[in-house]
Amino acid sequence: MADRFGLDAAMVPDPRHNLAPTRLIPVVRLGPETGRPEIARLRWGLIPPWARDDSGASRLINARSETAAEKPVFRQAFRKRRCLVPADGFFEWRRSGIEGIPWFFRLKDRRLMAMAGLWERWQSPDGPIVDSCALLTTGANELVRRVHHRMPVIIPDPDYEAWLDPDQADPETLNRMMKPYPAGLMAGHPVGTWANDPNHDGPLCIEPAEDGQLSLW
Repeated sequence: MADRFGLDAAMVPDPRHNLAPTRLIPVVRLGPETGRPEIARLRWGLIPPWARDDSGASRLINARSETAAEKPVFRQAFRKRRCLVPADGFFEWRRSGIEGIPWFFRLKDRRLMAMAGLWERWQSPDGPIVDSCALLTTGANELVRRVHHRMPVIIPDPDYEAWLDPDQADPETLNRMMKPYPAGLMAGHPVGTWANDPNHDGPLCIEPAEDGQLSLW
């Protein structure tokens, strides 16, 4: 992560295998005080600056890339506070009866991906300042669509600097970055339902399931 984003290795958090909404997740952003790239741990679930409390954050874990620039709750963050969420991959769920079957999607070459995010700063009535974020989603590509109709926006490597730049406001440029990532550059496999519990962590969460595997690529 440090090599990929040109950051101090001491900033890099310990690896996790099952980060769930409302938890703290690592993001790369321009530091609000320094204006330089940094890794920060933000609450996953955006809290707008005008919110009276943080009760609605769990409903704002994702923002649709097609409408984020206009929706009041995301508009300012989209303009000035974009971030990158580094990860080895992400989960999507295929509905099967009562319990969803989790799938793990990654880049085919196993490189780190950078998902697009937005962040905000909120001060609670009690005084603490909370930085929170939401992931941007787009329509699923041909691979992910077999499991779910939406997927995270994955920012291509050459666009990292432009995505983080608060002075980059050209809609055409930003929209180009938010297209579904090419399916041919990705791979995916089903994992065990162990990953359905957000309290479970470790490599078992992303290991291929023993049965029921499908070839989608």
